[in-house]
Amino acid sequence: MGYSFYMVDVFAERAFSGNPLAVLFGAESISDATMQQIAAEMNFSETTFLMASPEEDGGYRTRIFTPAREIAFAGHPILGTAWVVRRHLGLESCRQILLNLASGQIAVRFEAAADGSELIWFAAPPMSLGKTAPADQVAAALGLSMDDIGTQSPIQVVSAGTAAMIVPLRSLDALRRSRLDLGAFEPLAEQGFPPLVYLYCEETHHPHNDLCARFFFEAHGVREDPATGNGAAFLGAYLLAHRVYAEAEFELRIEQGYEVRRPSLVMLRAQMTNTGQQVSIGGHVVETVHGELLSTGL
Repeated sequence: MGYSFYMVDVFAERAFSGNPLAVLFGAESISDATMQQIAAEMNFSETTFLMASPEEDGGYRTRIFTPAREIAFAGHPILGTAWVVRRHLGLESCRQILLNLASGQIAVRFEAAADGSELIWFAAPPMSLGKTAPADQVAAALGLSMDDIGTQSPIQVVSAGTAAMIVPLRSLDALRRSRLDLGAFEPLAEQGFPPLVYLYCEETHHPHNDLCARFFFEAHGVREDPATGNGAAFLGAYLLAHRVYAEAEFELRIEQGYEVRRPSLVMLRAQMTNTGQQVSIGGHVVETVHGELLSTGL
């Protein structure tokens, strides 16, 4: 027996942009070790493994693997997996799909955009802001100078199942020059900072966008993500906490992926309410491949 799988581009305005994702159906019979091998073979930022039937609460059990490890929460796998469930399990009339992740259940909503396209959104799980990092050490790990680091708000860890460092930069030039050096990052790692770094600046490639971002992470070496939903969610919590914008509610267009030739667009909605922060992440999904993974070796 083979295993059906789909490849989709998430946060993509057209095919072969955004962040690619592989989604494999019927993962109940696949071992953890084999899931990890398949994710390494796919070699995308993440691959998801989807159980064929919903659980009692209506959610579809989903596991997320990078090429190096399993993770509890990531943005573009959530949107891409929900899109595949809705499209290929005959649920096109549903406006919401539930996914059960290691970090908890996530509701994914489908809504019509102003241009007639379909946007997909998920509400981020509760996030917490952690310790701040010394700017000089972060600048050194990124190959930057202290003058490149923004000073309006601190460099800080944000977490929700996974964790990343949010780093404000002063310019698009600084963003382009950034490189994560794991050797230079070692002093930060010894202090407990994760080698996942979300950089952003207010200067953009296109004037109709609000922010430009890059995301570096460690997975058998340094990799760069073309589009990062959980990073954008972390950024939303960070911007609210530090009141970077005067408004208690805002919506931002975040461009990403230009340096890896996969332009992406991540939509961010964030607001501060009486009950706390509410952050949602949205974008488009484009399907590129439908295939079968053979059972040989599984």
